[in-house]
Amino acid sequence: MPNYRRAWVQGGTYFFTVTLRDRRSNLLVREIDRLRRVIAQTKLNHPFHIDAWVVLPEHMHCLWTLPPGDADFATRWKVIKSGFARRIPQGESRSIEQQIRGQRGIWQARYWEHLIRDKTDYQRHFDYIHINPVKHGWVTAVKDWPYSTFHRAVAKGIYTNDWAGDLLLNVRAAERR
Repeated sequence: MPNYRRAWVQGGTYFFTVTLRDRRSNLLVREIDRLRRVIAQTKLNHPFHIDAWVVLPEHMHCLWTLPPGDADFATRWKVIKSGFARRIPQGESRSIEQQIRGQRGIWQARYWEHLIRDKTDYQRHFDYIHINPVKHGWVTAVKDWPYSTFHRAVAKGIYTNDWAGDLLLNVRAAERR
């Protein structure tokens, strides 16, 4: 079994990418209300702060800040992914291994996680999250994607409603590592 190296920092801020197994699916936006309810319930039982989040049809990106003394993002993702899967009618294709284990075939088994290092790293990931619907061609203006914390960021004065005028510049800046 692989030994995945994770950065466990109590109270840390993390960027995540979580993806559906079927990359052609639109399940996440089709079932956005169920996903939101599962996330809200998870936050009640396992608190964390949502700094930024975007839900696309088949994947999502988010920035979370965990509470002081807590580094357990893995439990939160397990609860979100399993809670969402339990609320979705069965019907997806499953591998033989998934069938034997009684697992659903909704999510990719793992997720991408990145510990935010500094303010610049935070800003790049924050911007990347919000520009993502444009990057993937779902909309031509960030403000037009409804499943994003972009609108909350505008209300807080972090962005203007017409943010991301030079889309290529913003996407390239966010992808630098």
